[in-house]
Amino acid sequence: MAMLSIVIPVYNEADTVRTLVGRVLSVEYGLPFEVILVDDASTDGTAEVLATLPNEFTDFDLKVFTHGHNRGKGAAVRTGLKEVRGELVIVQDADLEYNPREIPKLLKPVLDGEADVVFGSRFIGGQSRRVLYFWHSVANQWLTLVSNMFTNLNQTDMECCYKLFRREVVDQISLVEERFGFEPEVTAKVARLPGVRVFEVGVSYAGRTYEQGKKIGMRDGVRALWCVLKYNVWSR
Repeated sequence: MAMLSIVIPVYNEADTVRTLVGRVLSVEYGLPFEVILVDDASTDGTAEVLATLPNEFTDFDLKVFTHGHNRGKGAAVRTGLKEVRGELVIVQDADLEYNPREIPKLLKPVLDGEADVVFGSRFIGGQSRRVLYFWHSVANQWLTLVSNMFTNLNQTDMECCYKLFRREVVDQISLVEERFGFEPEVTAKVARLPGVRVFEVGVSYAGRTYEQGKKIGMRDGVRALWCVLKYNVWSR
């Protein structure tokens, strides 16, 4: 039976990461799974929380890795990918914006033999979505549109956290982005792989405000656009 590897990049999520891990571990995935947490040099006590988790959840395959200095989400994901043992891999944020109970929905097209990659989308499927920043939504959809123009995919939410891959797909991709440029980079590189079947599944979204710890900002949006062009045009 295949194994699922759940990679969780973490940065300054001391208030949420234990709850998130508890939710991840409570889900029935229908297959064995491991959880790989990567602390990106947090400064708010996250490291201390993470250090307790392997002893707290002894019945589960849970590992914690730590960066010596802050490098970004993309770098944390890369660290996690080096450690995975599963045939299937998914990225899960640690901030409670995405609900792990929906991971089985993303797994289904792969387990049914229909898909090699499954992206989540906050904009399809009739799922609940917290109403928040208008311009963030516009930026997300515009970046997705520009990305689609180059990848020739008809995605609806390129920036969605949930991205699930067969391991052999991930192994064909060399990722380099350090921060949130991971999303457009991996999308562009997946789109170029011959014969890879990409599906999209609607997911719910409980977005945070900046007061609650949201981290992505305008600079990251500009970088995402640059990455769309870099990995679809300049580095082909």
